[in-house]
Formats: sequence, structure tokens, C-alpha cells
Amino acid sequence: MASAQFTDVFVPGGFPHHTYNPRLALQLESRLEQVRHNLCKLVTVTGHTKSGKTVLVRKVLPREEAVWVDGGTVGAEDDFWQVVLDQLDLFQTAGVEEANQDGAEVSGTLAAKASLLILKGEGQLGGKLGSTRSRTRAQSRTISSRVAALNGLRDAKRPLIVDDFHYLPKSLQGDLVRALKPLIFDGLGVAIIAIPHRRYDAIRVEKEMTGRILPVEIPTWAEDELGFIPKTGFRLLERDADPDVICRLANEAIGSPHLTQDFCRGICRAKSSDGVSLPNPMAITAPDIEQVFRDAAETIGRPIFEKLARGPRQRTDRIARPLRDGQEVDIYGLVLHAMAQLRPGLVTLEYEDLRSAIRTVSAQQIPQLHEVARVLKHMSDIAASDQSSTPVIDFDEEAKLLHITDPFFAFYLRWGKLEG
Repeated sequence: MASAQFTDVFVPGGFPHHTYNPRLALQLESRLEQVRHNLCKLVTVTGHTKSGKTVLVRKVLPREEAVWVDGGTVGAEDDFWQVVLDQLDLFQTAGVEEANQDGAEVSGTLAAKASLLILKGEGQLGGKLGSTRSRTRAQSRTISSRVAALNGLRDAKRPLIVDDFHYLPKSLQGDLVRALKPLIFDGLGVAIIAIPHRRYDAIRVEKEMTGRILPVEIPTWAEDELGFIPKTGFRLLERDADPDVICRLANEAIGSPHLTQDFCRGICRAKSSDGVSLPNPMAITAPDIEQVFRDAAETIGRPIFEKLARGPRQRTDRIARPLRDGQEVDIYGLVLHAMAQLRPGLVTLEYEDLRSAIRTVSAQQIPQLHEVARVLKHMSDIAASDQSSTPVIDFDEEAKLLHITDPFFAFYLRWGKLEG
């Protein structure tokens, strides 16, 4: 009997306790570990979305040992500092008490005859009688959330981690780094996690921290690194996985360990009759894998695809445009079908590449440059307004470059249903 359940082994979106790959040859953990040892530098952890950045940092700097702020929950600077205060269990109000005392003394002499305690003669007794009155005055003052949080971080000496730093407003990114700079110089560990894209204002951060940055770049996962996940997981479940199956799963994951975890869990779920137990032996066929790919695409990619296909709420360009496969779409659908024709990974597409793909899928004359650029700009705006922390695409209007930044969206363009 297997010692673990597949729901514990394969955890897309969670911390992979059983299938964590440290990628030792890259020395990522040892570089990040420096943040604990008076590094006096800002650590920047960058990599494509769903590439394992957060998992890596959580492995080295667990939440219970650090202050974690999710950039996706921060809209203004005060929100940021309030999160820090909450995790440090601090308040912005400081109290001070002042005490005053007034005292009075009375002294005198007493004559006493011999008593049981004094055998003979007379003695002198001196004594003091006093009374004291005390008055206490309490005062309080409220300090800013920034000052309170910075003081708390300095005293607690707990590393500060800012996840999804790229999701913060650009103006706020520089302000926060500027505020944290004195603490970093004093040895406080601070790490920010971001995607290497223009929404992360690296130039502003570097300007604020010239010579004081330790970059930790997360390279795209190689197929053998991704293959570690199914190889290790299925072995732990005491099930065989053919090397060709492992290779196929890694090849289609677009460099994402998250997607690889999703594939493996999907295979187990499809093979399990009760959602927990797995058959033994468990044969994994090519049709099994392809069905898992289609299911994964529909689950993780279709919602944003549909938003992009609908375009903005108000638009006049709904002209039917026939495709070579017989479908009819508007210009938004045409552009998305052209992207799918390219079967993209996490890439930057130039207009000429997209134009060539549009020509391939379209059954009539293709739109003009300005029309396609307008559509891409609208799509980029829609993606930026989505609730995900990372827009799936981003269009650089000036350079006419389209950045595909999310492996889930890229995967959908490969395996999803593009109709509708």
C-alpha cells in the first residue's frame, strides 16, 4: 500500500512537500539564505509567473519566521504598513504615564519609663509619621503606520518578504524601497518577489539601492527538472510512470512546475474510482495524457480567454471575419486564433510574427496594423484589470511588442477550445 495519497503528493498551487525540487546545481537556496545573515542588501527574486519563486522563498524563509506581504492585496502605502503591523501584532498608539508624589513628615521625642524591655532609667524614643499622596496622568499619541511598522521591523528582526511586488503601483514600489533602505543597511533581511517584466519597475528599485541589491533569478525549468516531479511523486505512490510519459508531461508544461503538478494530479484523479485510491498497476496512455491536457486547459485558461475574446464592453468592430477552418469570428477572435497558431510559450511576439499568423488563419484580407494594435491594447487593458496578480498578456504599444507572461494562458492557446 502506498504511504501517501496523490492529493498530498501532487499539489498544484500549494507547497510541494513531497515533490519539491531544490534545483541544487543552481544554488538558489544558498543565495537566498544570505538574507538571514546581515546581508545589508535588498534581495530581488525574479522569474516568470508560476515558475516556483514563492515556493523557493517559502522553503528558505517560512511564513512563521518572516513577515509576508502579498502585493496583490495592497492598493496604497498605508495598506502595506498595516499588513506589517498586523503580522507583528503592533499598534499605532503609544502610551506614556507620568506619576507625581507629595509627602509630609512629622517627628518627635517620647519619654518612657522602664518596662519589660527597658530594665531601668529613662530612654528617648524617636519616630516619624508621614503621609504621601500620588497623582498619575496618562497620555497617548498616535504615530503613522509607516513609523510604527518600521520600528516594529527593526525591533523584531524578522525578514520581510514582499510577494508579487510587480503588482504594486509603480510609484509605490520606489516609495517602499526608499522607506526600507535604512533598515536594509542596518542588516534587516528584505526580499521582493516579482516577474521580470516592465510592470516591475526594476530601474527605480536599482536607483534607490545602487550597489545594494542581490539578484536571485529563477531560470526557466528544464525538462529534466520538471520530470523530477512525476518521477518522484509516482515513485512515492508506488506506481510506475513510463519515461516517455514523464517526458511528455514535462515537455508540455511550458517551464512551469505548477502545470506539471496539475498534470500529475489530473492523471491520478482520472484513474481513481473514488477520488483517493489508485489502481495497481496504473497504466498511463497517450489518450489519458491528452485528455488531462484538454481538461487542464479548460480549467485554468478558458475564463481569461473568453474575456479577451469578448473585448471591451462597448465597441463597434464586430464585423464577421471568416477563418480558413470555416469558423467566423470578429477581430478579437481572429487575433487570438493567430496567437494559438504560433503555439507560444512565455515569449515576446513582434507584430510581423503575429501578422504572419493572422495571414495563415484568416480566409480574407488581414486587418491593418493600427487595427491589430488597437485590439492588442484593449486586450492588454482587460488582462491588467483581471483579478489575477499577473496579467496574462501585456502590449507595449510604442514598440509594438506583445508579451505573453502567463504559462496558463499560453497552455490554453495550445490545448483549449478556441470556439465561442
